[in-house]
Amino acid sequence: MPVLVDEVSSVLFNKIDGIYIDCTIGEGGHSEKILHMLSDNGRLIGIDLDPAALESARERLSSLGNCVFINDNFRNIRKIINNNNIAEIDGVLFDLGISSLQLESPEKGFSFSRNGPLDMRFGAGTRLKASTLVNNLSFEELSDIFWKYGEEPQSRIIAKEIIREREKKPIETTAELGELIERTVRFRGRIHPATRVFQALRIAVNDELENLKSGLSEAIDCLKPGGRICVISFHSLEDRIVKNEFRTNSHLKALTKKPVTPGEQELGANPRSRSAKLRAAEKI
Repeated sequence: MPVLVDEVSSVLFNKIDGIYIDCTIGEGGHSEKILHMLSDNGRLIGIDLDPAALESARERLSSLGNCVFINDNFRNIRKIINNNNIAEIDGVLFDLGISSLQLESPEKGFSFSRNGPLDMRFGAGTRLKASTLVNNLSFEELSDIFWKYGEEPQSRIIAKEIIREREKKPIETTAELGELIERTVRFRGRIHPATRVFQALRIAVNDELENLKSGLSEAIDCLKPGGRICVISFHSLEDRIVKNEFRTNSHLKALTKKPVTPGEQELGANPRSRSAKLRAAEKI
């Protein structure tokens, strides 16, 4: 379920015949709203690294208007718009969340609640699986990933237990890793003890933070003066990158003084939206 749909469309959309890019089209929720607002002369490009997500969006949106679907990394925005004979764009959206389709697909390996291979790649072009990292990195490398990308306070304890366990046999499934962490670290509130580790591994596998930095830079460069950029982040590492870029980039004017977060009604309908933060800016 897409988050902050009305909030995104109200701040992003300012030209009915404009050219917009949804950098993480997912199942197409945000793009559907944009396509309904565009005129026949408007255009939308939907990008996703996950071919299954892209196909889901294509099935949902192909009858709604002028939409092009691109299976690629959003860090390649400049190449993508050049290939589509576009010089500049009017708006760009990054929704950095994991979709329900991805979380609930066991073969993707994103969730400890859906047993499957310990994969976590958004696209097959990504070289390393999560299982490769878990079973081959050193103690220091694993604990650094869990701390740097998951902000996991028990990173060293979990890394030590993984090293001990994999000496017996490789850790190959999400259930194996989730259960290992659960018996190593006690529950802390409502957050499952494996949550931060799975987040950290996913970020490391897909090089998400570097992709975000590159994608933001290219997207801002591709915007027309007056064009707008919206980013929905779901954890502090992403939000920090976005906040710093919007604050320090002399070509941008912030449209959100503070991040926009879901209201009570959306939180009730979609509890997964609780960590979403929307920031927006305009190119000057």
